[in-house]
Amino acid sequence: MLNLIVSRFVQMFFLLIGISFIVFMSMHFAPGDPARIIGGPTASASDIESIRTNLGLDRPVLVQYWDYLVGVLQGDLGYSYQSNESVNAAIATRFPNTLNLAIASMIVAVIIGVVAGIISALKQNSWLDVFTTTGALAGISIPNFWLGTILILIFAVNLQWFPAGGLSAPFWTAQGMKELALPAITLGTGSAALIARMTRSSMLEVIRSDYVRTARAKGVKEKIVVFVHCMRNAMIPVITVIGMNFGFLLGGTIITEQVFAINGVGRLMIDAIANRDFPMVQGSVLLVASLFVVVNLIVDIVYAFIDPRISYD
Repeated sequence: MLNLIVSRFVQMFFLLIGISFIVFMSMHFAPGDPARIIGGPTASASDIESIRTNLGLDRPVLVQYWDYLVGVLQGDLGYSYQSNESVNAAIATRFPNTLNLAIASMIVAVIIGVVAGIISALKQNSWLDVFTTTGALAGISIPNFWLGTILILIFAVNLQWFPAGGLSAPFWTAQGMKELALPAITLGTGSAALIARMTRSSMLEVIRSDYVRTARAKGVKEKIVVFVHCMRNAMIPVITVIGMNFGFLLGGTIITEQVFAINGVGRLMIDAIANRDFPMVQGSVLLVASLFVVVNLIVDIVYAFIDPRISYD
């Protein structure tokens, strides 16, 4: 396990360098000039050139990337072109909101997805199975921005049960639960649908296994058969989906944060892209990529605890 962790961190190091290079080059070769955006429509050519020189954009791109990479390796993600704010400070301020939203959404997705998948598998071909399967298909198909808008219209505007937007408290507090209820449902619906489908198919495969039939033939209680014999073995592929989706949720909060006016990393990234704020975009993408790799490593470690037969030698 120690060898796995060390090798993954080495792989992550080179992977993140590659990602930083791709993002850096993509931003610099994309249409739009940060100097012109900062200078505004009334700036003269000499003013724009002066801004470009101050930002270091007049140097060769590879030289700019090298300086940026050296800063990143030292823990410095640079400073915003727009506000001159430290990228580290900006991300540190907004990341807790994104993490709160992602965790709350994952909790909603896991509860709904696992429960729906187990019920669907145990009641195969019944009306419950048809209902959960149809709901999973709908969950995958419905766009987040549309679902979020509808939830705001119904539960925030008409019924006034929840606030329409904003986030001021962690997800485990009463205020945080109230503020994150609609965003978490909006963001977690798609993941819940995927988890439900994977749980159903995995449970059906395990239920048909010989050891499950043997346990039932011995008179073992159905609850023990389901929760001890079936779920432990059926959860391996489900955990993969949960881990992958949590990584996607951390990077996929952009639309939901915009709809619900949550001041998170996703919203920060959208504003930075619109303003061609290269350091802010690059820092945000590196953070999301790092978290995605770390989540995958954690999933692999959890495998070994759930099923000791799994070996990483």
